Amino acid sequence: MKILVCISHVPDTTSKINFAEGDTKFDTNGVQFVINPNDEFGLTRAMWFKEKQGASVDVVNVGGPETESTLRKALAIGADGAIRVNTQPMDGLQVAKELAKVVQDGAYDLVIAGRESIDYNGGMVPGMLANLSGSNFINNCIGLEIEGNQATAIREIDGGKETLSTQLPLVIGGQKGLVEESDLRIPNMRGIMMARKKPLNVLEPLNTEASTTTNRFVKPAPKGAVKLVDIDHLDDLVNMLHTEAKVI
Repeated sequence: MKILVCISHVPDTTSKINFAEGDTKFDTNGVQFVINPNDEFGLTRAMWFKEKQGASVDVVNVGGPETESTLRKALAIGADGAIRVNTQPMDGLQVAKELAKVVQDGAYDLVIAGRESIDYNGGMVPGMLANLSGSNFINNCIGLEIEGNQATAIREIDGGKETLSTQLPLVIGGQKGLVEESDLRIPNMRGIMMARKKPLNVLEPLNTEASTTTNRFVKPAPKGAVKLVDIDHLDDLVNMLHTEAKVI
């Protein structure tokens, strides 16, 4: 079984975010980047298939040279090879088209993508990738088993879970629950040294034009001042909730 794991290069949520060029461009200065958390769950599940079923695992990213450190981390975790499509991601459809070409050329059986990335939270790429590559698709995936050409997946739905059966080729949009957080892997020294010898192939893009443009980024409004009410004056609290907050 050939598995391709899509890896997004995203800012660490603890980083301070700023914008440049009139708030039209994300300022990467001083920002630490990591593997997108939903993708990391998927990569860990792919490692299980590699170790238990002998699957081969590649990782792929659409981005510039700055993303290679994230791909190297995925290689250190255990992926066999990495692919970088040498273009800046501008929107979900552009990324999906670039990934679909990689999937088709590599004849992958299973593509594991994160349900969404934590930078733009579009949640569109896995579904569009499945359509473009002619694969079955399961989103919000929190469980996955493969036997031969048959896949059994559990996905999260409103108010519960749903178990589905389908066939490969398959694209899933994975999320927290696909593996336990305690199962996530930290690269060790041996893995880091081996990653230096593993292939990282750079592919030229299809030059697909983006369908959307960014007009402006806006930060959330700062929180207002907090009023503290002494425990002995609960009547004042009730009055403020009624007259100021208007919640009761």
